[in-house]
Amino acid sequence: MSWTKKHLLDIESLTAEEITTVLDTARAFKAVGERAIKKVPALRGKTVVNLFIEPSTRTRISFELAEQRLTADIVNFSADASSFKKGETLKDTAKNLEALNADFIVIRHSASGAAHFLSRVVKSSIINAGDGAHEHPTQALLDAFTIRERKGSIAGLNVTILGDILYSRVARSNIWALTKLDAKVTLCGPSTLVPKTFEQMGCRVTHNVDEAIRDADIIHLLRIQHERQRKTMFPSIGEYTNLFGLNKARLAKTKPDSLIMHPGPINRGVEIDSEIADCSRSLILEQVTNGLAVRMAVLFLLNGGKGPGEVIS
Repeated sequence: MSWTKKHLLDIESLTAEEITTVLDTARAFKAVGERAIKKVPALRGKTVVNLFIEPSTRTRISFELAEQRLTADIVNFSADASSFKKGETLKDTAKNLEALNADFIVIRHSASGAAHFLSRVVKSSIINAGDGAHEHPTQALLDAFTIRERKGSIAGLNVTILGDILYSRVARSNIWALTKLDAKVTLCGPSTLVPKTFEQMGCRVTHNVDEAIRDADIIHLLRIQHERQRKTMFPSIGEYTNLFGLNKARLAKTKPDSLIMHPGPINRGVEIDSEIADCSRSLILEQVTNGLAVRMAVLFLLNGGKGPGEVIS
């Protein structure tokens, strides 16, 4: 199918066909990234503003590199050295960027709904690079791409997401993406961080980690989102690690072909043992590589690209 959306604000509003179009287009861009000359002129003459009001390293660098590979003109906006320090509103900042003929605004913001708000007040295409505890759509797309690349198909897979679900935008976007692609999603973690209300999104909730990972094809780990929690949600980091951390003993009880994912940054020795993070079953660095191809695909499609057949090979 062809892509018709102007913005990428969330996964919840996408169809399974639209998600698949992104994944297929990303596969073509990954092949481009393996060439000697990795650049394509798909965004030549277009201006992309990276509006990161919340700190980021991995996502920001990935978007910047994707934009460079597509030959876009890039403006990086940092809240620490901007008019935000002087009290300017998000709307006024975005309007000023639009007045400079920004074609795309990639926004990361600590407030849920910031990307949706921008899409209503400016004409530029908006890409949500993470808004509060709401969604992180490109992370879910790169995770789905990685799973599909390694497992061949997503439909029917058992995917366990383990950790801080309540405050995780990555978890929400992944739940939407994986359930739309017919995976069976299980959520696990402390009851304070994995309430039963998540079952309304079409997944299963358990607080027994051994049971949650026993039959999993994919074990997707999340760090504790301390910066978003209003209070301590469990007694101590040590207790969390003992009860829910992925260690060698727990991994030994899983399927031998189960694979491990993590969006980063990793807290080694907390949600995952360092040795496991670096083992052959870990897809963590593959996720980083695939994120570049997925973000190239998103920018390409929002610019009017119709799908993988139009990618210059």
